[in-house]
Amino acid sequence: MSVSPAHHAHAHHLPTYQPPADFVGRAAVSGMAAYQALCQQAAEDYEGFWAGQARRLLSWHKPFSQVLDASHAPFYQWFADGTLNASFNCLDRQVERGLGDKTALIFEADDGVVTRITYAQLLAKTCQIANAMKSLGISKGDRVVIYIAMSIDGIAAMQACARIGAVHSVVFGGFSAQSLRDRIHDTGAKLVITADHQLRGGKQLPLKDIVDEALALGGCEAVTQVLVVRRSGAPVPMTDGRDRWLAELADSQPTVCEPEWVGAEHPLFLLYTSGSTGKPKGVQHSTGGYLLHAVLTSQWVFDLKDDDVFWCTADIGWITGHTYIAYGPLALGATQLVFEGVPTYPDAGRFWQNIARHRVSVFYTAPTAIRSLIKAAETDPAVDPSHYDLSSLRLLGSVGEPINPAAWQWYYDHIGGGRCPIVDTFWQTETGGHLITPLPGATPMVPGSCTLPLPGIEAAVVDEQGHEVPWGQDGLLVVKKPWPAMIRTIWGDPERFKKSYYPDSLGGRLYLAGDGAVRDPQTGYFTITGRTDDVLNVSGHRMGTMEIESALVSCSELVAEAAVVARPDDTTGEAICAFVVLKHARPAGDEAKRIAKILRDHVAREIGPIAKPKDIRFGDNLPKTRSGKIMRRLLRAIARGEAVTQDISTLENPAILDQLAENH
Repeated sequence: MSVSPAHHAHAHHLPTYQPPADFVGRAAVSGMAAYQALCQQAAEDYEGFWAGQARRLLSWHKPFSQVLDASHAPFYQWFADGTLNASFNCLDRQVERGLGDKTALIFEADDGVVTRITYAQLLAKTCQIANAMKSLGISKGDRVVIYIAMSIDGIAAMQACARIGAVHSVVFGGFSAQSLRDRIHDTGAKLVITADHQLRGGKQLPLKDIVDEALALGGCEAVTQVLVVRRSGAPVPMTDGRDRWLAELADSQPTVCEPEWVGAEHPLFLLYTSGSTGKPKGVQHSTGGYLLHAVLTSQWVFDLKDDDVFWCTADIGWITGHTYIAYGPLALGATQLVFEGVPTYPDAGRFWQNIARHRVSVFYTAPTAIRSLIKAAETDPAVDPSHYDLSSLRLLGSVGEPINPAAWQWYYDHIGGGRCPIVDTFWQTETGGHLITPLPGATPMVPGSCTLPLPGIEAAVVDEQGHEVPWGQDGLLVVKKPWPAMIRTIWGDPERFKKSYYPDSLGGRLYLAGDGAVRDPQTGYFTITGRTDDVLNVSGHRMGTMEIESALVSCSELVAEAAVVARPDDTTGEAICAFVVLKHARPAGDEAKRIAKILRDHVAREIGPIAKPKDIRFGDNLPKTRSGKIMRRLLRAIARGEAVTQDISTLENPAILDQLAENH
């Protein structure tokens, strides 16, 4: 794989930021020498390293004697003869160590109403829901689909499933009836937990109606019960014998429910990732290995302390909301902010208002949100972050996609005040937790680079045959050794698991992340260049879409956001098509041509003439899911002039597709 040398020469000019001195002294991993010592320990005794972390961070009912079983690779098993319970590790042990009265969750509703729940109260609520499920005949190994918005009830329902050994599958509240039906069908779920509605951005959106529609589509015959949380209080149809109000069933249950001790390999949850083609993949995670990584990374990467207020803005319908809301921080006894709403309601100062109001100290959000808030601050001075007291912040995080250097710099300067480290975390649904990320008290930071792998994670960049490529060359990101939190299989489809993640072309033993990456020739730092299916091949030159997007956004006086896709081209094989949101009104006619030329020339300077987009289309926005993720597959269809046939029910703004499809 070749890469434009101009790009990497440019990358070296990015500034390096040292961890703040006060962090280095008190962080969980303090200084680069401590990081290197942990890496050395893992290299010299891999199993001993992970066993030590598992004994240090988890409460085991029956200790494990075997660490890693690789006899059926790539179906690896970790700590298989040990037993534990995830809910016990998150809740009971906090109460046992005297944190029962500590606030576990601060829930801020869409309308600003705040509810607090302590660890003792969350444990009692979880036990009541667990007992309610048991009264319906749900037991160890049964699957439960949870289709609910951000809420204390949603988190307690996940914990309740873990408590009785049921396997939860949370479906994001923006998915359509068809998508929900497909997931219910694939899991064979017996129970669905939902709410009457969800409240987002001042709107009341249906959930129970969509569950009814999904079940009516057929193939969900295993579902015998639907439990409904009363959120809006507005009337919804209830089917006799099947539908019950959760509170009416749970509130009369005992507040004690003994945990079901399960083997470390017992599935904790299934979480579906939509591929751009084919049916969604049910990623299966274990209890022991997954929970270990959730706790370890919450401690190392977020450096969570007893007095922190942690806020991860992800939805519990995604892996980030599982690992860094429902499990990791709770298992450390942290206090968390849980937010029901959206960053732009009632205005685009909502995130900053929440941080100031709740004295948030560790803040974890997505680059898409950061970029949209940069644009908002520049168009409406009233929501500029400088108007809010953000002095409580001590650490910032980024998740979901690579953060372009310009957005990183703004986040560092305007939100962190130049004093907060940024942990730019690379990981995936399949990895269970962070893989490559700065450690806040150790790693010097470079904007746009996720820097170095965590101790115990052996990441590399290889060619299509699995051979490592020289630093500075683009290639495929892989992980060379199994790790405890890795995906165990695709539910019901072990062959697809092997083919997707451990392909024969790489020898069947390297985990294929599906992302392109490059390592800095001097530091060895990793930069993610984009999904490998988002690698463009223009006249034989391979380029990641991410580097072109970063170049466009670095024209910061003009561009708020950009997404780049490929379309077929008779001359060059593939042509670059860029969709751009400007910081001012969408241009038309000659003005659009003039700005497109400025942007093409800018990309040529940043990367090289080969990277100049052939098409530049301007929109008021980009097609995004309600969680803020850009749906690049829709942009690919538009760039090719194809009709959009994919499910667009999760889109926040479907009308934008017509605007972008217009010829420019």
